[in-house]
Amino acid sequence: MPLFAIPFPFSDLNAPFVFPPFEIGPLTIAIRWYALAYIAGLLIGWRYCLLLADRPPRRVERSSIDDFLTWATLGVVLGGRVGYVLFYKPGYYILHPQEALYLWHGGMSFHGGALGVTTAILLFTRARAIPVFAFSDIICAAIPIGLFFGRIANFINGELFGRPTDVPWAMVFPGGGPIPRHPSQLYEASCEGLLLFLVLFAAERAGARRHPGILTGLFLAGYAVARMSGELFRQPDVQLGFLIFGTTMGQLLSIPLLVAGIVLILWARRQPPIASR
Repeated sequence: MPLFAIPFPFSDLNAPFVFPPFEIGPLTIAIRWYALAYIAGLLIGWRYCLLLADRPPRRVERSSIDDFLTWATLGVVLGGRVGYVLFYKPGYYILHPQEALYLWHGGMSFHGGALGVTTAILLFTRARAIPVFAFSDIICAAIPIGLFFGRIANFINGELFGRPTDVPWAMVFPGGGPIPRHPSQLYEASCEGLLLFLVLFAAERAGARRHPGILTGLFLAGYAVARMSGELFRQPDVQLGFLIFGTTMGQLLSIPLLVAGIVLILWARRQPPIASR
């Protein structure tokens, strides 16, 4: 091991499992860190959305937030998996199409999950006659909670590690060879999760929801900036490597989010504020 590298703290765990799988009769029970992160993000995010729905302007009923939890779960899981298949390993899944259904093998894409949740929001608000941006502002304010837990799970699993570095906090990851690397999962958890949540929290407290669409746009643009910055430290996916002009797939997929977020913020700011009640 190189000098001054921090040993990976979870190398002795049976990653990606929370604890070793065990059998109960004919069943094998296995709980994965990534699944636990999804559950924690969805449940805590749901409770936070309920708190926001109770704050003025009250344009979304608590019952709608409750009902959307199932829609959000399907959007995240199905969209995330489809996005990974299409964006990161299309060639492999063309040859092995049945494995696209093997969710337990891992492989999820945030950008695919974002498209899935966006589709769920559009369909749900149309079916319930709910103002789409008033609803999406509440949902987007909670998404960084799930992103935080997801990146922590990536770190515990020792996956999606960073590029080689000699910074004092560099780590040697089990799957990254003997070279010390950036713990980029923690960078992303801090920026995509904690920092973005605080930015959206401050904007909401400052009355951003009186201009529906601002929080949604701020999330899109904020996530894009955080992801594009984090990719500067993250090792590119081995099957893709660096793409045009030395960019990564995560950076390229974030460009449309950045543009859409900025356009949405500018549009929302020009709309007359809705009354608080």
